[in-house]
Amino acid sequence: MKKLLLIILGISISLFGFTQKKIDRSKAPKPGPAPTITINDPAIFKLENGITILVVEDHKLPRVAATLSIDKGPVVEGIKAGVNKLMGQMLGEGTKNTPKDQFDERIDFMGANVSFNASGGYASSLSRYFDSTFKLMAEAIKDPAFESESLEKLKSMAITDLKSKDKNASAISERVVSALNFGKSSAQGEFETEESIQGITVADINNAYREGITPSRCYITFVGDINADSAKLMTERAFGSWQGVRLGIPEAANADTLITAEIDFIDVPSAVQGEIFVGNLIKNPLSNPEYHALMIANQILGGGAESKLFMNLREKHGFTYGSYSKVGNSRFQSLFSANAQVRNEKADSAVMEILHEIENMRNGNITEEELQNAKAKYNGSIALAMENPENTALYASNILINNLPKDFYKIFLQKINAVTLEDVQRVSRTYFALDNCRIILVGSGSKILPNLSKLKLPIRKYDRFANPIIDKTSQSNDPKEQFNSKSVITAASVILVYLKAIGGRPELRKLNTLKSTFTINMMGINLSGTDIKMAPNKRYTQIKMGDSLMMESIFDGTKGRRSQMGQANEIDQNEIKENLDNKGIIPQLFYLTSDYKIDYMGTERLDDQPVHKLKITKPSGKIAYEYYSVKSGFLMRDETTTSEDNSEVNVYIDFGNYKPVGNLVLPYEITQVANDQQIIMKVNQIKINEDVTEDNFKY
Repeated sequence: MKKLLLIILGISISLFGFTQKKIDRSKAPKPGPAPTITINDPAIFKLENGITILVVEDHKLPRVAATLSIDKGPVVEGIKAGVNKLMGQMLGEGTKNTPKDQFDERIDFMGANVSFNASGGYASSLSRYFDSTFKLMAEAIKDPAFESESLEKLKSMAITDLKSKDKNASAISERVVSALNFGKSSAQGEFETEESIQGITVADINNAYREGITPSRCYITFVGDINADSAKLMTERAFGSWQGVRLGIPEAANADTLITAEIDFIDVPSAVQGEIFVGNLIKNPLSNPEYHALMIANQILGGGAESKLFMNLREKHGFTYGSYSKVGNSRFQSLFSANAQVRNEKADSAVMEILHEIENMRNGNITEEELQNAKAKYNGSIALAMENPENTALYASNILINNLPKDFYKIFLQKINAVTLEDVQRVSRTYFALDNCRIILVGSGSKILPNLSKLKLPIRKYDRFANPIIDKTSQSNDPKEQFNSKSVITAASVILVYLKAIGGRPELRKLNTLKSTFTINMMGINLSGTDIKMAPNKRYTQIKMGDSLMMESIFDGTKGRRSQMGQANEIDQNEIKENLDNKGIIPQLFYLTSDYKIDYMGTERLDDQPVHKLKITKPSGKIAYEYYSVKSGFLMRDETTTSEDNSEVNVYIDFGNYKPVGNLVLPYEITQVANDQQIIMKVNQIKINEDVTEDNFKY
């Protein structure tokens, strides 16, 4: 039997060898003709109150979905930034007639999906439940409860989310890119802060609802197992009597473009990678006559793994896992951007390569193969997208909202395939700026800034909220408590002011033991702990989850041990040296001795307040940077590096919420950030010179 199978296999191979045409695998296959797009126009109705209804029938599955969207355009929120997002969430917090728990229970019973946002809502379910599902969505849209208890819950969640992203370079980059390009006071550039969220009231929610949730410029799109007449009747019953303010055509003021290129830098000391944005403001609505050529140009530059940016920054240089570009297509001003996440040390080189590839596009260094590959990508993706009925509905609403020709999508691929190399170069020169581009870098300043001068462009520094940083801060912020206008600031004077601010050297010299209890929130997990210190450098720390001991660390002044999850190990010589760096519970008491070297590095801004920066060289040779408030004198941040997996990781610890403890003033909130991971420690109690003995440090 085995012999017979081998014979059959051999015959098959022979026949294949004679009949198969020889393929030249050194050449990419030529793309086939563009597929023909056939789009069935949806049924469209309009109610007297302004609602436009679009219906795309698809009876393959017994499901129906409806999307309600209000075209109100960009809205400036000012000091109430975040109010519309919260208002959208509040729509799902129960109605005047149905509490949230009952509302959610009805949705769950039907296996339906109902959600809301600042511009409307969405509902989907099996066909037999859809009428009830749609009515529930309508009830929430028309008669929200807007209870203060729900608002406070959502505000708390929003603030927690903001804090979790506080030291995240990607989140900071996303925020400052919009703010610096469009302006912090514009609808496109403003952003939520803890202060803006805290200030939002139920009255603000009601105002946002009244001004934006209205049948005017409202589109309801049905997709699925429903006919046009049923959809229209369903909408008339649910929304026919709905009234509201009349919205005008959305508008947004244009931001000013740069006159010359510049670099905007935001320092995030803990960032492992630098976030790079290179781009400029553009106007590229769907009605733009050069829209299709610009889409092809972007695809060639940075649209995928075969693009110029990807092949250069990843494949050639290994700077990043991927580099891409994007072109906005809003009716309003939008952005062209080239982006990458790279190692901090290579940020300047990556920017130079991005600029080089943009220059290639502008100079017409584009091959016919690149052009054809970009077209093939669109030919395939558009044809695939058309298989989804929801996209058919989206295309139809786009035509209405953007006042496009009715055949805009039907001839889309014809327009794409008509683009020439000359077209690509022309739009690249028009939309991809070099002489007045904005380069935004978010990352570790100590690793990125020294190399940025190679780019020979002006560098402006901003904090993580897009506020400009002035390197030379006035020395007279608080002359009574700090330095008078004639004084010379030195590292020693900064330390002396700090020691005075937290209680004064006489009181600090009395400090022999310190015992703190605290709670930790780490990635949503709550832990409790105890930290005990005895001068000069003995320390005991334990952390628990409930009654379970998670971590225990002891240093008795000469040796130490660390236990985690039941595994105990002696600390190594490097850790012993670092522990011996602390000459007392408050090490700054000894900074002016010969054991330490301290250097004044100037003033910066930290969390939007001026700080003095000191470089501390410790007895072991380890270097740290410490930041002291110009106004209060308090230590605000300690920044060091540590080794992890054969690479250096920036670690910084922020100190806040200083409170009196006896005759001293100490921080009650400590936040550690490393590798974009944030650990927040809140101190519950501090005891000075009590409840600590030598036995606490024995093992």
